[in-house]
Amino acid sequence: MQIDVQYIRRKINFAINTQLLIMQITNTILMIRPVNFRMNEQTAVNNYFMEQIDLKNKSINEKAQEEFDAFVTVLRAKGVNVIVIEDSKEPDTPDSIFPNNWISFHTSGTVAIYPMFAENRRKERREDIFDILEQSGFKINDIIDYTSGEKEGVFLEGTGSILKDRVSQKAYCALSERAHEELFIEFCEDFDCFPVIFTANQTVNGERLPIYHTNVMMAMAESFVVICLDSIDDKKERKNVVEHLKKDGKEIIEITEEQMHHFAGNMLQVIGAHDQRLMVMSSQAYNSLTQEQIMKIEKYCEILHSPLDTIETCGGGSARCMMAEVFLPKA
Repeated sequence: MQIDVQYIRRKINFAINTQLLIMQITNTILMIRPVNFRMNEQTAVNNYFMEQIDLKNKSINEKAQEEFDAFVTVLRAKGVNVIVIEDSKEPDTPDSIFPNNWISFHTSGTVAIYPMFAENRRKERREDIFDILEQSGFKINDIIDYTSGEKEGVFLEGTGSILKDRVSQKAYCALSERAHEELFIEFCEDFDCFPVIFTANQTVNGERLPIYHTNVMMAMAESFVVICLDSIDDKKERKNVVEHLKKDGKEIIEITEEQMHHFAGNMLQVIGAHDQRLMVMSSQAYNSLTQEQIMKIEKYCEILHSPLDTIETCGGGSARCMMAEVFLPKA
C-alpha cells in the first residue's frame, strides 16, 4: 500500500491549525520601547487612571525605559517570546508603549487596525511592524482596517476595548468614548464572535463615569476571569456578563474598584517556557490583591509581576496594555 505523505502532512497541518485557532493565550508578544513617553494630554480627558508626576518629561521617559527594560527581562527569563521594537522620536507618540490599542494579530493570519480617540495616538501606526513580524517568521494573510471610523468620530481601541474569549468565540466590550457599539458589532461579525456588551463605570469626583478601556476592569484567561463586577452598575448587564462567563466554565475572581485603580484588572495570561502558564501584571497590581485572590490565580498559573509605577501613573495603563499578543501563524 502506497502512503500519501502529502495527504498525511496536510492532515497534520490542519489539526495543528485547528488547535491554534482555539488557543486563548500565546507565547509571543510585541512590545514598543518608548522614546517620548510622558503624560498624554489628549488621552487624559477620559482616562481617569492618569496622574500628574513632578518630573520633567526627559526624566519620565528615562524611568519608563528602565521599567520597560526590567519588565521585558522578567518576561524573557520565563521563556516568553518578546519582540521588542524601538519607537522613533518622530512623530511624537507619547503613548506608543501601549501598542495593543491600535493593532491586533489573529490566528487566521489577519491583522486588525483600529481607530484611536486621541489624534496623536493615530501616529503610532507603523507599517514597518508588519515587515518585522514577517522577518521573524510570521505570516500575514489579510489586514482589516477600521480606521475610517476616525473621520466619523467613531473609535474602537483594539484589545483595550475588546476582550476575546477565543475558545468560546465571544467578545466582551465595555462601551465608552473609545469603544463604539456599532463598530464593536462590526468587529464581531468580521471575526465571528458573539458580542457581550455592557457599560463599566468608575467614581470620579463623586460622579460615575465610563471606564475608558475594558481591559482595566477585566482580564480573560483560559480557565478564569479577573473582573471588577462592581463597576457594572446596571444589574441586568452585570447578570448577563456573569451568566456568559459561568456558561463557558470560567472561574470568576472578583476585584474591588479600589483594586482596579491599582491596575489589578490589567493583567494578561501568556505562555512561558515548557508550556508554562503565567499571569502577568504590575507589582502595584500584585500588591493590591488579597491572599485569597492570589491563591485562586495560582491554582491555574504562576504570577509574574514587575514594577511599572511611572508608566502606570503617567500613562494610565499597565502591564496588559504594554503587550500586543501575536497569534499569527508561522510562515
